[in-house]
Amino acid sequence: MIAGFPWLSLSILFPIAGAFVVPFIPDRGEGKQVRWFALVIALITFLITVGAYLNGYDPQLEGLQLAERVDWLPGLGLAWAVGADGLSMPLILLTSFITALAVLAAWPVTFKPKLFFFLMLAMDGGQIAVFAVQDMLLFFLAWELELLPVYLLLAIWGGKKRQYAATKFIIYTAGSSLFILLVALAMGFFGGETPNFEYTHLAQQSFGGGFQLLCYSGLLIAFGVKLPIVPLHTWLPDAHGEATAPVHMLLAGILLKMGGYALLRFNAQLLPEAHAQFAPLLIILGVVNIIYAALTSFAQRNLKRKIAYSSISHMGFVLIGIGSFSTLGTSGAMLQMISHGLIGASLFFLVGATYDRTHTLQLDEMGGVGQKMRIMFALWTVCALASLALPGMSGFVSELMVFAGLVTDEAYTLPFRVVIASLAAVGVILTPIYLLSMLREIFFGKENNELVAQTSLVDAEPREVYIIACLLVPIIGIGLYPRLMTDSYSASIEALVSRDVVAMERVTRAKPKNVGNSAITSATVLTPLIKEQASNIT
Repeated sequence: MIAGFPWLSLSILFPIAGAFVVPFIPDRGEGKQVRWFALVIALITFLITVGAYLNGYDPQLEGLQLAERVDWLPGLGLAWAVGADGLSMPLILLTSFITALAVLAAWPVTFKPKLFFFLMLAMDGGQIAVFAVQDMLLFFLAWELELLPVYLLLAIWGGKKRQYAATKFIIYTAGSSLFILLVALAMGFFGGETPNFEYTHLAQQSFGGGFQLLCYSGLLIAFGVKLPIVPLHTWLPDAHGEATAPVHMLLAGILLKMGGYALLRFNAQLLPEAHAQFAPLLIILGVVNIIYAALTSFAQRNLKRKIAYSSISHMGFVLIGIGSFSTLGTSGAMLQMISHGLIGASLFFLVGATYDRTHTLQLDEMGGVGQKMRIMFALWTVCALASLALPGMSGFVSELMVFAGLVTDEAYTLPFRVVIASLAAVGVILTPIYLLSMLREIFFGKENNELVAQTSLVDAEPREVYIIACLLVPIIGIGLYPRLMTDSYSASIEALVSRDVVAMERVTRAKPKNVGNSAITSATVLTPLIKEQASNIT
């Protein structure tokens, strides 16, 4: 049943329908008409998602809103169920916003433009569906829908090793997504009754501890590939190394966030008792992500791969926030996903714009272009400062929230918190070193006379400045006044953390001796603070 205007269904189906119109647009082969059509469709989709937020979404409510449900295959238990809460609404807005800018970034594409923009619009609808659907089997279908467009965008418009990168991407992501299907079937058929895959139904089921652990493990692998979690990350540097700028923006701005969202939605929300036992492992994996990827980024001489490893490092803060049992830390993880989506998209767009001028990605072959590309240098500097978490930028607020949430989270022992915070700080120290040294090498390094003499070495165009400006407005806005974003999901995060705290209490009572000594968990018995939170809920 659909009550009210079907905002979310329209935001999913409209860009997909627009994609199927693309082949019939009269065009001489240069893509001029096609790109305008795709931009209009992407902008309308963004306006639809904004309309959904303004007209049907109340950020003060924690439950499902904008709900739409139509029975699709009743015998299989599959329904068209969409809706939004604080976990999904901000990411729906982020998806439509980044995609619209990615379409504008694809303006120079002239090779098979109809197919390119068809895939871009199809991805727009598929990615919004990942965040909006409220049925686990439907979620799996939406998750699979975006794989084929990314594969084709890499395989056709990528660099010299595009076939290798695209094949590696599809093997990793399609192979890991089988775990989603298996877990969805197991949870949907749990109890032996008519299958039901809707989130609201699954959240009410009393899954056994062993069953939860098994499902959690499978989902952690599936979503860990997309996040990505070390050592499941190796597809990402290859994909970024061969992708074009618009595809970069979608990969960094949206695809990685699908993994973080899914960990919150399924692992933390639907499997709380298993999450109580796996949470310390997430924190440890987050620290590994931060340090390993930061060190690897430091050693990269390829510009795309350097920024790609930087993205992996920043996603480590998302893992730490998800693993915490504090509202502040989990809220920081959510804000980090949004912040990195904006910052990552801006950096990779600038990588593409710089490559278009220099025709090289090797830092050793760049240098001395700062005098000819002053505006480009200014854009690079501002976006790099945002990435290294300069105060006043969104990255600073999100990482600070994760740190503060972890340090004050008394579900873990004090030594554990001190060690984790100290190790994570290493990544924070390394980030400005490799980013600022990267800027120095590109713009003020050893001068490449052949490169500087090129007439094609022009400064930033108005279109490029506009794209970066659109991304910097929310980056700086959130940095100066974080409540612009945190208020949109705080109620849902508080409810999620409260549910996990109660689950932690149950696990602690059941296995009090193992909580501090298990190889998987390092959490201690609930402190009076968390006991007080749990008692307030019950």
